[in-house]
Amino acid sequence: MNDGGEVKTVRRGRAKSADPKALGDFLLRPDPGDPRLTERVRGVDQEGAAIETAVVVERPLTLFLNGQEIVTMMTIGDFPEYLAVGYLLNQNMLRPDDAITGIENDEELELVVVRTERETNFEEKLKKKTHTSGCAQGTVFGDLMEKFEEVELPRDAILKTSWLYALSRKINTTPSLYLEAGAIHGCVLCEEDRPLVYMEDVGRHNAVDKIAGYMFLEGITPQDKIFYTTGRLTSEMVIKTVQMGIPILISRSGFTAWGVELARQANLTLVGRAKGRRFVALAGEGRLAYDLDPEAVAEEDARHQRKGGRADDAA
Repeated sequence: MNDGGEVKTVRRGRAKSADPKALGDFLLRPDPGDPRLTERVRGVDQEGAAIETAVVVERPLTLFLNGQEIVTMMTIGDFPEYLAVGYLLNQNMLRPDDAITGIENDEELELVVVRTERETNFEEKLKKKTHTSGCAQGTVFGDLMEKFEEVELPRDAILKTSWLYALSRKINTTPSLYLEAGAIHGCVLCEEDRPLVYMEDVGRHNAVDKIAGYMFLEGITPQDKIFYTTGRLTSEMVIKTVQMGIPILISRSGFTAWGVELARQANLTLVGRAKGRRFVALAGEGRLAYDLDPEAVAEEDARHQRKGGRADDAA
């Protein structure tokens, strides 16, 4: 074991091939250089050599709606306003026509308060929490399916395969907290072949909620959008995408059976295992437009493959 020699800096990877023009498409994207989001930690590697590496910081954030405590989330702490509003929307506690009169974030007390014109009381609803398959203890409430079953996704939306390949390449080569420190999920709101809003967090449900909050507060319409995630296509991911009104959901990872069933029920286009030139669609296949020969697409660089990526290719 190294007992005091040179300390080697360990990085997960670098977005060496990031396209400056592609980065310009983003309205919002990760800032891996933000000192609040990672810490440098020392340890040893498999050879006993001293190393220093970045690890993601997670912190609690307690959400209040009009004075009522709703939930405490574990999050990396960026964009708390978007996270709070998106969470309330995706739990049916905020309505699309609600007027938000204020959002207050207190970093010292680790809380965020959302205030609305409409009076709210969710005492009974808060008793019906269900833990989801999302990491970092994702939760949903018992009445969540009521809104899901009412949503009608636009049938005329399309997904060109050239857009799918371009999005995978641009997103995977964008500087991110994942490449800096790992242990994090990413979600991206896209339009055609352009990634627009890229959010990361320790739980994929948090990353989804940040995007939902951004869309609500910035007045972004969902009908022509595509949602991209690095995580599994679970029931929770499908439900939240449908609730946001987005007709297409893409993932680098695989599927759960209930996620597929719900996507088919809602006519959501569900595309998984999207890496390099490969992908699998298990719902809403009618929206796919095959406009690019897969053989013209380069395989994914190994340094951008996430955990389980190679195994998923073989699945």
